[in-house]
Amino acid sequence: MRALNSPILVIVIAQLFGTSLWFSANSAAGSLMQTWGISEADIGLLTNAVQLGFIAGTLTFSLSGLADRFEASRIFTVSALLGALFNALFALSAEGLSSGLIWRFAVGFSLAGVYPLGMKMVVSWAPDRAGQTLAQLLAMLTLGTALPHGIRLAGADWSWQSSILVSSVLAVIAAGMIWSLGDGPHLKRQSGKSRIRLGHVLTAFTIPQFRASALAYFGHMWEVYALWTLVPALVVVSGLAQPNTPAQSGIAFLVVGIGALSCMLGGKLSQRFGSARVAAFALTGSVISCALFPLMPIDHPGWILALLLFWGATVVADSPQFSALSAKAAPPDIVGSALALQNAIGFTIGMVSIQLGTALVGTVDMYIAWLLLPGPVLALWALAPLWQQSFKPATPT
Repeated sequence: MRALNSPILVIVIAQLFGTSLWFSANSAAGSLMQTWGISEADIGLLTNAVQLGFIAGTLTFSLSGLADRFEASRIFTVSALLGALFNALFALSAEGLSSGLIWRFAVGFSLAGVYPLGMKMVVSWAPDRAGQTLAQLLAMLTLGTALPHGIRLAGADWSWQSSILVSSVLAVIAAGMIWSLGDGPHLKRQSGKSRIRLGHVLTAFTIPQFRASALAYFGHMWEVYALWTLVPALVVVSGLAQPNTPAQSGIAFLVVGIGALSCMLGGKLSQRFGSARVAAFALTGSVISCALFPLMPIDHPGWILALLLFWGATVVADSPQFSALSAKAAPPDIVGSALALQNAIGFTIGMVSIQLGTALVGTVDMYIAWLLLPGPVLALWALAPLWQQSFKPATPT
């Protein structure tokens, strides 16, 4: 595999550390349910508080144009530091669901300056390899999502607060890394004296290629974060592990974390086959996984685990390719805002599936997978105009 150059390496590691904030509370779900006396659906509320904060943040950045008005590296740095602070306050001061929701919302708002701006930064360093570099970035987002489960497994005897605080420390390190790196040479930024044009980013949706990629991304978002939220519960309802055990944390880490490898592989394949075709292949894998999971015999745990790992790999391998397609199609002067708006809409859609999934999984068990199935099916349909063409990124010269 082609070696990462230094700036890209810095950004993807910072993304890994920064996005560990995202599911830090979910890794302690069992302890929170016991300590606070809350339900699986309430864990969904905590997850959705992060999603809602992220949506509010991305809308603020995109509709105001701030994502393209100031240096991406500075926005990332400040956002990572704030996210670390709010995550620490959740661990140290939240006394129940109500106060916990406030701090998780604040963490989500901060992540709006980490994830989309990280995408913009990698494109600014290697615009001719957008599909591959964004795949590396999304691999770290995926691993960052899995990381709290790994931390929880490694520190099985720690308090839930200690496990969550590790993510805050990692986010502070991420801020320092990006502050030192700065922006890439290919970043086009609006003049600091220019007028903020509210809503100008909406013009991106008049471009057919951007519209097709964005619509496919929205279908993908119905599935991906809901699955990541539900993985600990799916491990239990399928009989692979008991709740609140190291085995549950370990399997959840593997199922989510394997997506990092598939993102990297997809990024490499996108250089040969194009982002649209790689995304279509991953979506097909998601369709198969959603359809088959409820039909798996519960007395064959090996097959269930294999399907969960396959699902974890395919559910996210398409995500960086949607970002690459959208970044390629959007006008250069609003690419940061366009990606942020795409994220905001996608996460709004994902909030619905997360809340429905966490509310229903205790009743329908493994059949909850069929709730997620319409997402990848609709995404394949929306992406068809792109993957049916010989769409391939330009070969670097």
